[in-house]
Amino acid sequence: MNGNILNIMKDDQDHFNVLRQIHKKKESSQRELASELGFSLGKLNYVMKALQEKGLIKIENFKNNPKKVNYFYILTPKGIATKTKLTINFMKRKIKEYEELKKEIEK
Repeated sequence: MNGNILNIMKDDQDHFNVLRQIHKKKESSQRELASELGFSLGKLNYVMKALQEKGLIKIENFKNNPKKVNYFYILTPKGIATKTKLTINFMKRKIKEYEELKKEIEK
């Protein structure tokens, strides 16, 4: 595989992980999301901006929130559809890997 395809696959995996985490915990701070995903704050910010530009998430600002959570992340309908597509692709890759490993073991 060339480097460009690997970068696209890595971006898809990062997007999938962020969409999945946002779906689980909409009220997480970026610092919490970054920590839970094992991302630097800069990387998470970069991925979040890309997702927002693609129309996959909405970022709502709630500065008056007494819990001090400044942002609320919402998956858009397009984001939900993309998350579903990425989930299916992820599962297909894992099934393929499993089948390949199974064949190796049988040899």
